[in-house]
Amino acid sequence: MQARDDLWRGLWSPLLLKCTFLTETKQNKMISEQLIKDLTAQHLEGTDRFAVSVAVRSDNRIRIFIDSDTHVLIEHCIELSKFIEGQLDREVEDFELNVSSSGLDQPYKLSRQYIKNIGREVSVLLKDNSKIEGTLISADEQGFGVKEITKIKKVITENTHTFLYSDIKETKEIIKI
Repeated sequence: MQARDDLWRGLWSPLLLKCTFLTETKQNKMISEQLIKDLTAQHLEGTDRFAVSVAVRSDNRIRIFIDSDTHVLIEHCIELSKFIEGQLDREVEDFELNVSSSGLDQPYKLSRQYIKNIGREVSVLLKDNSKIEGTLISADEQGFGVKEITKIKKVITENTHTFLYSDIKETKEIIKI
């Protein structure tokens, strides 16, 4: 009985109440995804880098993928991470921030990615779950084109397919080893 009373008093100690209050305050304050998008755009303005995706989960885990018309260095990710951290107050909202380049295993999400990757081998997954593999030959704001080469019994055929972005599930670069 004595141990339970000591535990009960411990739960109401001023230090524990203060810690609990701060934890609850931090958990209740969610960082706006639009704020993170705006900060990312502000930092990347004037460069050839751009945000591919920004996600903020309810527990304030922030995930940002960036890409570039040329290349993304780890220094670019670090700079963006430091910039965003400098704009947010950890005393008001606790958060976890992860800034990464859009890797080879990530599907293309923006027309800008399609345009920069013209000439690369891609795999296109259509909404009907059929797949077409070939060379990305064109891209603009509405859609893209892929040249598919098939070989059946020494007969080589070339087919050019055009797609609207709305007609596909995803497009990924084919990684050849």
